[in-house]
Amino acid sequence: MMTVVATALVLILFAWYLSFSASRLDRLHHRVETSWEHLDALLQRRAALALEISHQAELDPATALILTQSAYVSREESIVDRNDAERSLSESLKFLRDSAKNDEIQISVPLLHELTALTEKITLAISIHLEAVNSVSKLRAKPIYRLFHLAGKATLPKIYSFEEDAL
Repeated sequence: MMTVVATALVLILFAWYLSFSASRLDRLHHRVETSWEHLDALLQRRAALALEISHQAELDPATALILTQSAYVSREESIVDRNDAERSLSESLKFLRDSAKNDEIQISVPLLHELTALTEKITLAISIHLEAVNSVSKLRAKPIYRLFHLAGKATLPKIYSFEEDAL
């Protein structure tokens, strides 16, 4: 009788552990999704700011065209197709910031301050998103999660190539 109770207790504790582990993984997946949504909103704002700068600043036609094209693609394409555009936009905006600091290009001070603040926010959002993705990947690599399929049908979150670039 005692062994039956002990076995039942062990099974109940193990079931609770699996349930707790699945809930933890679900929360981490939710964290990845919300961090991505926040990052995407900041990237959309950056593209809009780039368009505003391209229309207001005294840029040469080639720079304005590159900035406008990468901003439009960043705003309109799906994330899979946005990698190159985000990278191009980052490089263009970095060039513009450096040129504005050296007084080679005239950009209004409020736009320049907004661009600097937005770049800092994006850098922070990327690090938060990368940390969340790495946490999920580490947890899903553990044998108990794989053996009992605790991730369900959730896809493994991925890191996009532009997230590894320095802004």
